[in-house]
Amino acid sequence: MTPPQAEPAVELRGITKRFPGTLANDSVDLTVSAGEIHALMGENGAGKSTLMSVLYGMERPDAGTIRVDGREVSFAGPAGAMAAGLGMVHQNFKLFDSLTVAENVVYAAEPRRFGLVDRAAARRRVRELAEEHGLAVDPDARVGDLPVGLRQRVEILKLLHRGARTLILDEPTAVLTPAEADALFAVLKSLAAQGRTVILVTHKLREVLEGSDRVTVLRDGRVVARLVTAETTADEIAAAMTGRAVELDRVHAPGTPGDVVLDLTGLATDGVRDLELAVRAGEIVGIAGVAGNGQSELVEALAGLRPVTAGRVALRGRDITHASATERRAHGLAYVPEDRHAVGTAPAASVADNLAMGHHRTSLSSRGLLSPAAVRAHARRLVERFGIKAATEEVPASALSGGNLQKLLIGRELAHEAPLLLVEQPTRGVDIGAVQNIHDQLIAYRDAGHAVLLVSAELSEIRGLADRVLVMYEGRITATYQKDEADERSLGLAMAGGGTAPVEAVD
Repeated sequence: MTPPQAEPAVELRGITKRFPGTLANDSVDLTVSAGEIHALMGENGAGKSTLMSVLYGMERPDAGTIRVDGREVSFAGPAGAMAAGLGMVHQNFKLFDSLTVAENVVYAAEPRRFGLVDRAAARRRVRELAEEHGLAVDPDARVGDLPVGLRQRVEILKLLHRGARTLILDEPTAVLTPAEADALFAVLKSLAAQGRTVILVTHKLREVLEGSDRVTVLRDGRVVARLVTAETTADEIAAAMTGRAVELDRVHAPGTPGDVVLDLTGLATDGVRDLELAVRAGEIVGIAGVAGNGQSELVEALAGLRPVTAGRVALRGRDITHASATERRAHGLAYVPEDRHAVGTAPAASVADNLAMGHHRTSLSSRGLLSPAAVRAHARRLVERFGIKAATEEVPASALSGGNLQKLLIGRELAHEAPLLLVEQPTRGVDIGAVQNIHDQLIAYRDAGHAVLLVSAELSEIRGLADRVLVMYEGRITATYQKDEADERSLGLAMAGGGTAPVEAVD
């Protein structure tokens, strides 16, 4: 793919942005041509999100200039950016589940007739935009009933309805199946062919190589590489991001399963039906599936955060079906939840206090009292082991980037050395170097004789780590694969509800 030779749609010159104790962007220059798909890459904390926040008016730069379509601009907020033709799709969608597609698309920019919202015109406008840009979606469908891939289309339609000429997408395929991701990139290429510009913030090298024209790499707040996609490789991009060689898409050798640690019989809860599952010591069992097919509900039921309505849960032979979350941890369960902000951590508490959670009744206390020195030493060990970037252990967890908060959460739970680890999306939003480290830690945890139940939307992660792969569809396990059977095509087909393989029980 040859990058288009066109006038710049966006020019950032000398953008500098400081936060207390952090230089997030250090004299960054970025030029994005009209009609291209431009990938912005870098490790967690490299400054990507800050740079896009500056461009979109969510942060004011300390120095530097912004030009959009050749005109110098200064935005007081996102409204000014939208008026200048910019639009942003955030990783967490900004939609109203109770409203229809058409109502969401035209919200705050409704067509009117005689002073009233013209609902027929709104539906017609959405149909026209959807047909023009290959974003097929029913204008009358309730957004809360749509799968995540269609919700993302609604977000893009919102921007197009408002006349966005440059679209900024933050980790757009984080929760999509491979087929949905392919469909998204087909849409983005179509938009670029029509002259619109796309800035893609992502960690996924395969998508960048297949779907972008050029790549800009940030490291420690500065631009370290500007690459033409057709002339580079995944290894070169990864090395630019991390400053070292990184082994990509490694498939780890299988483990040696031992005794059953987790045993589910006829389990049912909200969104899950009649589920049979066993996980052994020394084994990683991966669960693949499109978001919304019962994976999160299953893990919440196992962690004690959602009531079990039928069936039995046994941990090392002990019935914990109706045990509390605290009792389950005491019996040998550790848990890395999908939502690291609301469930996994306390953002207002310090890094040290967050790393101490769950350990406060054991290794970090004496006679019922926490030892501040032990808490600090424990925090320093985990910060070093997992490469958590924090100014000090005393800063609040809310000051960490999303990727570093994930490292904190993973490190804390692995340190429990629990017989069973439940882990959801362990590397979501985490940079390439940290992904490799987390994967190595999970394999080491398995090889030390622990059982791991892994839920991930990343098929390469599931295939690289899991000894067995189960696919969930509409609340049930519909397919099971041994490690050497779990190719991406078969998994993707099963995740979409087809091509199921027989489910075999574990003795």
